[in-house]
Amino acid sequence: MEPNGHLADSLGRPLRDLRISVTDRCNFRCSYCMPKDVFDKSYRFLPHGALLSFEEITRLARVFVAHGVQKIRLTGGEPLLRKDLERLIAMLADLRTVDGQPLDLTLTTNGSLLARKAQALKQAGLRRITVSLDAMDDGVFRRMNDVDFPVAEVLRGLEAAERAGLGPIKINMVVKRGTNDQEILPMARHFRGTPMVLRFIEYMDVGATNRWRLDDVLPSAEVVRRIDCEHPLQPLSAAREGETAQRWAYRDGGGEIGVISSVTQAFCRDCNRARLSTEGQLFLCLFAHQGHDLRALLRSGASDAQLAGTLAAIWQGRDDRYSELRGALDAAPATAAAAAPRVEMHYIGG
Repeated sequence: MEPNGHLADSLGRPLRDLRISVTDRCNFRCSYCMPKDVFDKSYRFLPHGALLSFEEITRLARVFVAHGVQKIRLTGGEPLLRKDLERLIAMLADLRTVDGQPLDLTLTTNGSLLARKAQALKQAGLRRITVSLDAMDDGVFRRMNDVDFPVAEVLRGLEAAERAGLGPIKINMVVKRGTNDQEILPMARHFRGTPMVLRFIEYMDVGATNRWRLDDVLPSAEVVRRIDCEHPLQPLSAAREGETAQRWAYRDGGGEIGVISSVTQAFCRDCNRARLSTEGQLFLCLFAHQGHDLRALLRSGASDAQLAGTLAAIWQGRDDRYSELRGALDAAPATAAAAAPRVEMHYIGG
C-alpha cells in the first residue's frame, strides 16, 4: 500500500500518534510500573545490540509519518537514560507530516535528569515535555519511587524545562487509592495558576507485575469532585481528536487540569496511538499481549515500501479495545491468548 496519510484500522480509527520507547531501563522503581521485588539487581534488561538504533527508529518513524502520524512521543523506561538521546531528537525533528507541518515531538520523563538536560533537549528540537510526578509530599514521593529520590529535584527539572521553553508542560500523576490520593489537592494547589497542566491518571492494569486490583483505583470523577469542592471547575472540550484526557478549567481562570479514565470511562473508540518498543516490536494497545516484529524486517533488508505495506496491513487489521471490554474479558473463560501476560509499561511506555 502506498502511504497517503489516511490509514485507518478495522474500527475506522486513524493512525495519528506514535509512542517510541527508547530504553526499557529506569532509575525509579514505582510500584505501579517497576516494583523493586521484580526489577531488582538480578533483573536482565535488554542488551544494547537488541535496541533499535537511532537510524532504525528514524527510518520507521518516517514510514509512520507517511501513513498519517502527526505526533511522536519518546518514552521508556526513563528515556533520558538513553545515551545521546539529543541526536535522535534532532533526527526526528527534521521530519514533516504529510501536510508539511513540523511533527509534534514530545517526551515523557520522571524528571530526575531534566534539570541538566532540558536546554539540550530544546536545542535538539524537542517541542514539549510531560513529567511524571505522583506527590508533592517528599516522604510520599520517595516511597512511591522506591529509590529515595527527592521531589525537590523533579521540581527543579520542571523549572529548567520551563526556562528552556519546553511547553506547554504537562504533569502526570498516577492516583492509587490509599497510597497517594491524599496528594490530589496539594498537587492541584501547587500547579494551579501556572502554565503547567496537571493530569490525574487512574491506576491501570498494565502488565503483570504491579498486582493491580480494582479496589486500588480511585475513579477520575472522585478526583474532579475533590478539586471542585475547593476550586470550582467547568468542563472544556477536547483540544484534538483522540485526546485521552478529559479537560477541566478552574472557573476563576486559574488554569486547567485533566483526568485520564482508562478504567472507569474507556476511550478506546477514539484511540489513534501505536507503540514501538525498544527492540522494534509494534504494539497496537497499551494492554496488548504481543507485538509485531518490525526490527526483523529492518535488519533483513526490507525496503521502505515493504515496511509501509506491512505497517498498513497490521494497522488495518487492528480491532483492540481492551478497556471497553475489560469487565467482559475478566469474566470470560481463560484462553491461551488471554492467559498470556500483558506487556509491561516500562517496555512500551505509558
